[in-house]
Amino acid sequence: MGYSEKSIAGIFHNRAEKYQFEPFLKYKKQGKYTAISWREMQRLVTNTGLGLISLGVKKNDIVTIFSENCWQWLVADLASLSIGAADAPIYPTNSGEESAYIINDSGSRFLFVSDQDHLDRILSVRSRIKGLKKIITFDPVKTDAKDIMSFDELLRLGEEYKDKKAFDERLLSIEPEGLATLIYTSGTTGPPKGVMLTHANIIANVLQSYASHPMISHQDEALLLLPWSHSLGRTIGIYLMIHIGAVMSLAENFGAVMQNMTEIRPTLMVSVPRLFEKIHAGLFSKVDKAGAAKKKLFSWAVSVASRAVDYRVQGKAMPFSLQVQYDAAEKLVYSKLKEALGMDRIKIFINGGGALAVDIDRFFNAIGVNLHNGYGLTETSPVTNVNTFEVFEFGSVGPALADTHIKIAPDGEILIKGPQVMKGYFNKPEDTRASFTEDGWFLTGDIGRIDERGCLYITDRKKDIIVTAGGKNIAPQNIENTLAADLFIEQAVVIGEGRKFLSALIVPNFSELISYAKKQGISYDKNEDLIMKPEIVSFYKSRIDALMKDYARVEQIRRFSLLPREFSIESGELTPTLKMKRKVINQNFFSEIEAMYKDGE
Repeated sequence: MGYSEKSIAGIFHNRAEKYQFEPFLKYKKQGKYTAISWREMQRLVTNTGLGLISLGVKKNDIVTIFSENCWQWLVADLASLSIGAADAPIYPTNSGEESAYIINDSGSRFLFVSDQDHLDRILSVRSRIKGLKKIITFDPVKTDAKDIMSFDELLRLGEEYKDKKAFDERLLSIEPEGLATLIYTSGTTGPPKGVMLTHANIIANVLQSYASHPMISHQDEALLLLPWSHSLGRTIGIYLMIHIGAVMSLAENFGAVMQNMTEIRPTLMVSVPRLFEKIHAGLFSKVDKAGAAKKKLFSWAVSVASRAVDYRVQGKAMPFSLQVQYDAAEKLVYSKLKEALGMDRIKIFINGGGALAVDIDRFFNAIGVNLHNGYGLTETSPVTNVNTFEVFEFGSVGPALADTHIKIAPDGEILIKGPQVMKGYFNKPEDTRASFTEDGWFLTGDIGRIDERGCLYITDRKKDIIVTAGGKNIAPQNIENTLAADLFIEQAVVIGEGRKFLSALIVPNFSELISYAKKQGISYDKNEDLIMKPEIVSFYKSRIDALMKDYARVEQIRRFSLLPREFSIESGELTPTLKMKRKVINQNFFSEIEAMYKDGE
């Protein structure tokens, strides 16, 4: 039977009936990619759903999932949605404390965890978790506890459940305005809030995103890297792919993604800026170590690409001589680069979750890899804007999606209305009211402008704006992107709130820096020693000064401090989506920051 496509589960079951024995998902098993068919996935989802019903999961209950991306995660999600429940995913990197907060706040009685490690994190705070009835583990674990069961046991419960019709009855009873998921904001400020997204919100966003890139289809294969606890990874990574019937292949992790790209050779991929920065830096690093002839050829090909790129993205014919050079460069350089990186089949790369340096954006588009910047928030399901093949502007996040209205408030804040805008924050009516204007526009907290083609430019987060001692308002993101685009800089944070000038905390790209130090004959014991060497400090000063030359004097970095390690999720300096927690960074590097201003104020 055909199900209504006003629920996510309905779309999945309809596609499963249509594509049956074709591959639905590929995942790494014993070093090789293994496929699960649509038919097998539907069987797993149905039995898991019936198993949950037999455990007592009711319509509108909230099930929590604490796991990295894996096929079982997807089964748990689609099964929960199929029986009219909602789910609240927990980032796999979250601590026991953070997980307990989400379980308690959402009122979840049923929790899926992936392995012993995640289970241990939960058990360490078990006494503080109220109302949890059952923990289901994807991997086998050692336990005698009555409230812990394996995923296989749950599947068996579903297979043995007598009332098979209960599954369809629940599926048919889902209302479009019913809650599909609670996604907790990563909490760069204050405790996380549960963003209520309905089936209608997410399906609207899936259809809007598909309309912006209608060339994607059942023939495509996507490599999925973003965590599914992240709204971009979820709506675009999973549900849009289910809607078009594309094959989903799971990247093992961020460290293995380059290898996975060469194994899968995907046609579609959605990521955050860090991946594109890594590919770009790695590529230029390899070229730097190549012989003189290869370097010269690469340099020529890049200069041809940079002259051709604006014609490419605007869909205009190149002058004849440039087209001839571009075709030659494609044959000799670009095609080989794309093949070596597993990007030779890429139709579209989408970048979201943060700004990408324009130089890197231009580079990918120049060599024939279509990289489109998008924008959105958890509260908007998440996509509101994306560059398309019809309307594309570098430095922008493109035009608004269909049925999405965007305007700029008098103070520069971006305001949004559209069918993808959340229902509100879970059990937080005051926070919900505070995030909308009286006439219903959602307040994004981002500052931006819209050009004459309708493309949106994000200039900064409202709360990240730095006000110097001289009263100047400065947006740090653009400066940080410029710094981080440098081959020798891994991460950068601009400092300057209430200060007379701007400074920066700089994390070097240590693999490049160590290679440079060897070439220069600079000896050292460890990273801490290397970054203190006067010749290294002066090397970074000259690079930073060159990067700052196009900025107004008040926006230039006057002092900097080199750090011996990267900012990380574990140290609390990055959110699970790799956004910087400025407050934590300021606390963790207080002495380094104070030292930069010691004599200068």
